[in-house]
Parts: sequence; structure tokens; C-alpha cells
Amino acid sequence: MSNTAVPRGAHLTRRLVQLYVGLALYGVSSALLVRAGLGLEPWGVLHQGLAERTGLSIGVVAIIVGAAVLLLWIPMRQRPGLGTVSNVFAIGLAMDGTLALVPQVDGLAGRIAVMVAGIVLNGVATGLYIAARFGPGPRDGLMTGLHRSTGRSIRTVRTAIEVAVVATGFVLGGSVGVGTVLYALGIGPLAQLFLRVFAVPGADPAGRTVAPAPESGTTAVTAPSPEEAILPR
Repeated sequence: MSNTAVPRGAHLTRRLVQLYVGLALYGVSSALLVRAGLGLEPWGVLHQGLAERTGLSIGVVAIIVGAAVLLLWIPMRQRPGLGTVSNVFAIGLAMDGTLALVPQVDGLAGRIAVMVAGIVLNGVATGLYIAARFGPGPRDGLMTGLHRSTGRSIRTVRTAIEVAVVATGFVLGGSVGVGTVLYALGIGPLAQLFLRVFAVPGADPAGRTVAPAPESGTTAVTAPSPEEAILPR
């Protein structure tokens, strides 16, 4: 397979835009699932349950949980990137901002439409910020860190984490429903699709990253790291 060469740093601006647009849209999508009231994504269930118990906004809870999860990276010796740190704050702020602007949706048909829009938008957002290649989010990094430290497969670790998160959130009062199930079934294919749509030129379409080629001003394709293998292929 031949290497794909691009000028170093040529796509930095696009990657930064993708990162922050993706994180903002992720927060918007999570807020739409809240307004639909038909079940949240796994971590959203936990955030909502904690918000119910603490009286804090769900966005603030998401920020606190993200920061707490990031601390768990320390014993696993994982390094956060710009995207990791930005993820902690940007999603929660965007979520609270959207909830302040978008009213509660009435009627089952309207709620279903908002739920579907939230799930699809979440796939778009995931494709945007992961394809930007500024590091995984805190929760994704927890998954890949546990994968490395335990030797268990990504699929097994991800399932275990999300089952524990949903169960805990449900006990605390978080919303579990058809939206939770549809999200679980749809987010993998949707995110994989949009990872390809938003792939930055110079990155391999299969998801491999680019690294500096020896003694040149170009970049060469390298094998994917566990942090980039977040979604099942």
C-alpha cells in the first residue's frame, strides 16, 4: 500500500473547526434526546440521574463526570489531547445552552422526530470530532485504557462500562427507554459513516492516522492506535 503524503499542518484549521463544531453538536444532540423524553444515551442516563439527585444542571453534571473520568486516566498512564480536555467542557456547556433555548416537545410524533434527530446528529457530531484526531473523549479514553490494562476486547469493555452506567443512572432516576435502545443500535453505524464523510484529507479512509515521515516535510500513514479504534468496524 502506498503512503499518502500531505504538507505538515496543512489541515490544522479544518481539524480545529471540526473538533469544536463536533463537540458543540454532540451537546446539542444530547439535549434533543432530553427534550424528546424517550430515553437518553448511556452516559446521558447517568448524567440525568445525578442531576435529579444533586439539583445541578445536566450539563454541569456532564462536565463534573467528564473531569472525574479524566482523573481515572492517571493510573492507566494515558495522555489527554486537546480534544480530550475540550470534550470535558464543551459538550456540557452546549447541552445546557440548547436546553435553555429548546422548549419541551409535546405529542408523541414530535418527540419521536426529535429523538431521531438527536441520534442522527449525535452520529454526525461523533464523526466530526473523532475524525479531527485531537484525542479521544474522557469516556472513550477510559474504555481504551481498560482495554489495554485488562486485555479484554474493546467490545467487551465498552459493553461493561455502558451497562454499568445505564444501570446506575436508571437507579438514580435517569431516563431509559426506546431512545436508549435505538441509540445503542444506531450510533456505531452512524458514527462510522460520518467518520468517513468527515475524514480530513491526508488521513487514511480506514481510520489510520498520519505521522511525520522520516527526514521529510510530509506525513505518512501509520497503523491505528487503540484510541482511534473507538468504534467497531
